[in-house]
Amino acid sequence: MAKKTKLMASVERSHNNQPLERLLPQMINEQGLTATAATLGVSKATLGYWLLKLGINVRRVALAPGESLEVKRTG
Repeated sequence: MAKKTKLMASVERSHNNQPLERLLPQMINEQGLTATAATLGVSKATLGYWLLKLGINVRRVALAPGESLEVKRTG
């Protein structure tokens, strides 16, 4: 696991000690990148760095009408 900065630890504490590895994907899926950065009080560049550092992949997918997407967790 990557070493977390003081700001990363502070954000975790302010969100009931929920680890960023779980918090960030949830927030990004619900709000998007820009709103997540604003909610956390960090820049989009900082959020992008955190995602890279923590190994969190963000993908955009275009779906045609009637198509759906399923996400499966491994491990």
